[in-house]
Formats: sequence, structure tokens, C-alpha cells
Amino acid sequence: MEFTAGGRLEVRITPADVGKRVSVRRVTGALEPAGKFTDTVGVLTSWNDGVVLITRRDGESVRIDEGSLVAGKVVPAAPARRRGPAASYEELARVSARAWRPVESERLGEWELRAASGFTRRANSVLPLGDPGRPLDEALTRVRDWYAARELPAYVQTATGAEGTQELLCADLEARGWEREVSARLHIGGLAPVGDLDADVARVELSRSCDEAWLRRYKRFGVPGPHVLKVLASGPSVWFASVPGSGDSPAAIGRCVVDGRWAGFMAVEVDPAHRRQGLATAVMTALSRQALAEGASAAWLQVEDDNDGARSLYDGMGFAAHHAYHHYRYGAA
Repeated sequence: MEFTAGGRLEVRITPADVGKRVSVRRVTGALEPAGKFTDTVGVLTSWNDGVVLITRRDGESVRIDEGSLVAGKVVPAAPARRRGPAASYEELARVSARAWRPVESERLGEWELRAASGFTRRANSVLPLGDPGRPLDEALTRVRDWYAARELPAYVQTATGAEGTQELLCADLEARGWEREVSARLHIGGLAPVGDLDADVARVELSRSCDEAWLRRYKRFGVPGPHVLKVLASGPSVWFASVPGSGDSPAAIGRCVVDGRWAGFMAVEVDPAHRRQGLATAVMTALSRQALAEGASAAWLQVEDDNDGARSLYDGMGFAAHHAYHHYRYGAA
């Protein structure tokens, strides 16, 4: 990481650069005999009262005493991707939202308030793409009131780590007492390589609807209700995959939503007793072939940060992280 100009370290950022992606170097342990340099890259989200706040790609905020800065500069908004389809954050946010529709929604300017009786955070959170059409504090009051009327916690879904994501909004939410509860990453990749995998797809059954057996395998199912089925069935072209098991629930399941050039994969789950048999790969491959037949060419999926097994599987299929997304809750315990 190069900071020098003519052999000198320089701080070439100011509070006027708030909102830009920056790279800074600071010295830690300055009072010790030998201080150490630490580098941070992210979006400059505030610079007030001698404190610099930088939000990194993963959504973590780093507070830096401006007196410890020894170098800093503005850097390109996002690094160039080396693999996978080209895609903007907004395109992916809209595609993924269409694949997991709420039961009820309402517009607040360019924001969308979504509710589905509490079934998953995605279907019960605000998608803030654009301007809410009023000052932020007024918009957040409206959000809290809207969810309170439905006896639901107020969530806002945000994203970090790509051009056009919402680092500034994340910092604003944190400053107002909203707490980040869950973070995940949206990964993208080419669809054909997944469809070309040598997998035992003959065992995979595809259907336009999910039955009770499929729901028994789905770990997020919880309490039965029409709202669950409505969310699961939402999307332009929805497919459910199932691998029969020896009991009353499948050995593996999956869901895919085809939307133009995109195929989104969700709910890929395997019975613990049947893991390491290639069933997740078989489900992904069968769904990919169906999506390819419908004209899709690119794929996306979401993986929570603590799911190491899923990340390893999808990395091997050629997927790469595009951005991180987060759910902020108001008044979290």
C-alpha cells in the first residue's frame, strides 16, 4: 500500500471527503518506544471532534484519533473484480428482493417497508434504496411506527463493500441507537460452471411448489402459516428441489428463483445424516440447469458470516463475495 509522495508520508484527506472510499495509515502505541503502523481501507463516514470514522467492507466501523493519522488518501470506489459477472449493488439488491417478497409492503419515498408476520428478517425489514423523501430522523420515526403497528421489531437492511452501498446510512443508524444483529455476504458467479458440474442430478426432483416434506427439512420454517408459503412462492420463476430421504423429510432441499439473467439460490439444506455425499452440489446443479434452460447466465446467493461450510462449497463452485449486507434493529437488547 503506497502512501508516499516524494518519499514522504502525507495525509491527503479532509472532512470534505466524507462519503468517499479512503485508505489511511495510523500509528498505534505512539507512547511506547516503537509505535506500530496500522492500515485501514473503507468509506470515510464521519470526521467530527477529532475522531475519524471509517466503515470497512464488512460493515465494521473503525474509530481513529485524527492525531494518530500519518497518511491517508482517497482510493477508487471499489476494486476491479477478477471473476464472475459484472453487477451493481442496486441491480443485485432489487433482484434479491424480488426473490423473497413480503406479504405486505409500503413505499416511503424510495424506501420499501416490508412485512411478513415476522418470517425472516429479509421479508420484515426496510429496503432503503434511494431517498425516503423526508429527513432521516422523520423517516426512521415512520419506520418504527409502521413496524410497531404490526407488533414487529423495526429492522433496516443495509449493505457495505461495493460501489453505491450504504456505509453512511450504517453510521447514521448506529449513531441513533440502531444495532447490527446479523451480517451476511451476497456472492455472485457464472451459472454455466455450476450447471456443468458432474453431479448425481438424477436423484433431484424439481417442482413449482413445496410440499409438507420440503418444509420439514427447511430449518427456517417454524410456525406454519400462509405467510410462509406466500414468501417462499414469491418471485418471477420459482423452483423447489428435493432429494428423497429415508424418513418423512428429504435428504436435501433447495430453492431457486430465475429472474432475467439471474438465478438466485436459497434454502439449500442437507440432512446431517446425509452430508458429504454431494447432495448440495446435486441440488445446485439441477437447479442451475433448469435456470440455464430459462435463459439465465449469472447466479447469486447469500451466506451468513458464520457459515464456513457453505462458503467453502460455493467458493469451489466459482462464487465470489460481491458485498456484505446487514440488518439493523432499533432498540435491540
